[in-house]
Amino acid sequence: MARKLSPTHEAPYRGLRVLDFGQGIASPYCAMLLGVYGADVIKVEPPEGDWSRFLGTTYGSHTTLSAVYNRGKRSLCLDMKHKDGIAIAKKLARESDVLIEGFRPGVAARLGLGYEELSRENPGLIYLSVSGFGQSGPYSKRPGSDSVAQAYSGLVSINTGNDGLPHRVGTTISDVVTGVYAFQAIATTLFARAATGTGRWIDVDLAQSTAALLGHKVAEHILEGGAPRALNVPASTYQTSDGWMMVTLVNEAQYRRLCTAIGREDLAADPRFADFAARADHADVLIPQLRELFVTQPSEAWLTRLHAADIIAERIHNPGEWLRSVHVEATKAAVCQDTPGVGKVYSPRTPGIASLSEDHLCPAPDIGQDSFAILAEAGYERSAIDEFVKSGAVRQSTEIEKGGGS
Repeated sequence: MARKLSPTHEAPYRGLRVLDFGQGIASPYCAMLLGVYGADVIKVEPPEGDWSRFLGTTYGSHTTLSAVYNRGKRSLCLDMKHKDGIAIAKKLARESDVLIEGFRPGVAARLGLGYEELSRENPGLIYLSVSGFGQSGPYSKRPGSDSVAQAYSGLVSINTGNDGLPHRVGTTISDVVTGVYAFQAIATTLFARAATGTGRWIDVDLAQSTAALLGHKVAEHILEGGAPRALNVPASTYQTSDGWMMVTLVNEAQYRRLCTAIGREDLAADPRFADFAARADHADVLIPQLRELFVTQPSEAWLTRLHAADIIAERIHNPGEWLRSVHVEATKAAVCQDTPGVGKVYSPRTPGIASLSEDHLCPAPDIGQDSFAILAEAGYERSAIDEFVKSGAVRQSTEIEKGGGS
């Protein structure tokens, strides 16, 4: 069933078969990354489709979530409540290299799609489970989401605004980082499988992945008694006369150059601001003075002066401004897929790939768009597939019903 093609630096996972039962963002993003690197990814969806297709503004059969995180995949629509749907899923799993699932812990096993059962017939299977709190532990049965993971891990608590309140990060950062950690876990297991011949069960969850993002913050919280001193005052966001910019610094020399660049050498000479520790203790005195100054001129004027002094600073962009940036255009840092029913779908390019192969990924599929082709490749006769469709075990997109195929 699997097509044996030679891997390349541009497509190192070419010939790898991935079965993606994930919905939402975390597990589908992991599967998409495997597809970016050349794997054949089959997205298995329920009759109603992946729930991410309906979270947000819909465009045809997609939202931006489903259109971005399901690029490079083929869609097979199975009713997992139907015995034939389960049988098809098991057959595909026996012939796959990687299986990704995002069911609640225990659900896959009850369906007969757990790792223990599948690995008996397919010992090389790499099996990834993605959940809110992991497959074991007292919270394993709790429902999880990006927002819950941000809250539980401590991320929200350290993301306080000028209003002094803790805020959720304004994108699905827990989902995305979970997908990245899951991808690297699969990558290391593929490397090990080449030597051992066996796969393994990988358990990745949103709560732990988000906590891992905090890095030193856990150690800092304990060692500094729960009230850590700010690291690099006066690093902050500053309003200018025409927008906002970020200014930061990582050593004492930069602070002195900053003061010179903005014409406030007196702030460098003030003993209250002598070093990072002193500036942290007197941030309430220093930062308002800088805010009062920066708002008097436009961002570009300040950036010209700051960059000339080798100060780390940049304009605060919205996503559209980032996309239109001359640097983004020059480095081809974004990709665009023309997605049926949606239009042009832009997304940031995956870092580190060896070529522009991501530009050629197929757009995210419609529900069941490739059901016929996938089942035919699996060895099912057309008459059997028609029976599956008739019974409701398999669904297909409207275009295929009209005879389009894929």
